[in-house]
Amino acid sequence: MKIIDIINSDKLSLSFEVFPPKTETAFESVKTATEEIAKLRPAFMSVTYGAGGGTSKYTLDIAKNIKDLYDVPTLAHLTCVSSTKQTVKEKIAEIKAAGIKNVMALRGDIPEALINDDRSKWDYNYALDLIYELKSADPDFCIGGACYPEIHPESPNQKEDIKRLKEKVDAGCDFLTTQMFFDNNLLYNFLYKIREAGITVPVIPGIMPITNGNQVERAMKLSGSFMPQRFKSLVDKFGDNPLAMKQAGIAYATDQIIDLYANGIKNVHVYSMNKPDVAMLIQNNLSYIIK
Repeated sequence: MKIIDIINSDKLSLSFEVFPPKTETAFESVKTATEEIAKLRPAFMSVTYGAGGGTSKYTLDIAKNIKDLYDVPTLAHLTCVSSTKQTVKEKIAEIKAAGIKNVMALRGDIPEALINDDRSKWDYNYALDLIYELKSADPDFCIGGACYPEIHPESPNQKEDIKRLKEKVDAGCDFLTTQMFFDNNLLYNFLYKIREAGITVPVIPGIMPITNGNQVERAMKLSGSFMPQRFKSLVDKFGDNPLAMKQAGIAYATDQIIDLYANGIKNVHVYSMNKPDVAMLIQNNLSYIIK
């Protein structure tokens, strides 16, 4: 099933993101964790792609396993940064061979070793290039793209960021998924601005449950996310107590999701970090809401 058909229905939905293992020895444990999340019967599951291709070879293995064993629609991430056209074409062929129709088209993080590389020599510099490649390979692909309610870290300003976002949508993005955020007002303001700019495709909010204090610094580094005072207070109070922080973080994420549903958002994507218990607890908190 295509993701766009799921999110265009009137039903409220919840989906989860998982990631492939970094090493072969970790494959079985990650596979088990993703299967436990699949057993929750989410609307769909997305499977990330290793930065610089580091764990990319396992992305399709995990995605195909979820799809085939549990009949859960899967969204395979694909990045293009520093990749050759030949490599990307091979990956697209593998995705098609696996019977996966949903692809999250991303530029990807630039590997540290290539930060100072001459990017003019690269075959791909932006997700836009990958979207064109995917549409050319198979017009039937359902393509997702990323968006940043608070602005892409490399964009000079939000106006320019939204302009680039519209280019991705015009190139063939069927839907967008946001980077994590911790203040829903940022999303509502962002949605108003992109609609004004003519971007009308569905936008799925991405919610990250912070279940331990150490995640805060990493989350801010990855996305530059604004941390509301009420969230900072939560971390200050419970950050040193693992069980209390886990419970508080899940409650905060649940509160965000309920507010999103109450304000007309139909689909929410949870960055579950391969934690079946976190996914289950959030889903249980919403059981009558999304039933």
